[in-house]
Amino acid sequence: MWVFVHFDLPTETKKDRKAYAKFRKYLLDDGFNMMQFSIYVRHCSSRENAAVHKKRVKSQLPPKGHVIVFDITDAQFGKMEIFHNIKKATMNQNMPKQLELF
Repeated sequence: MWVFVHFDLPTETKKDRKAYAKFRKYLLDDGFNMMQFSIYVRHCSSRENAAVHKKRVKSQLPPKGHVIVFDITDAQFGKMEIFHNIKKATMNQNMPKQLELF
């Protein structure tokens, strides 16, 4: 099982930034890894273990913001498509046309 935590927390005030940092530090201390900004993921050996970590995250929720906690199976995780450094594909205007031999 994989437990995901997605969050959008305010950072306008010093108090907000402190709550954000505390929540993020808690996730890292509990074995979560940053998958993307504000998306943290942790592998768990079973549904029961995933439930324990979800409960722990819920106990540390900051007073403001938006947090989503969910779990997926290893099979679902394996079907994810992840793209890095995406650039718009463009056709080269000067490419020669394909040669036909037959």
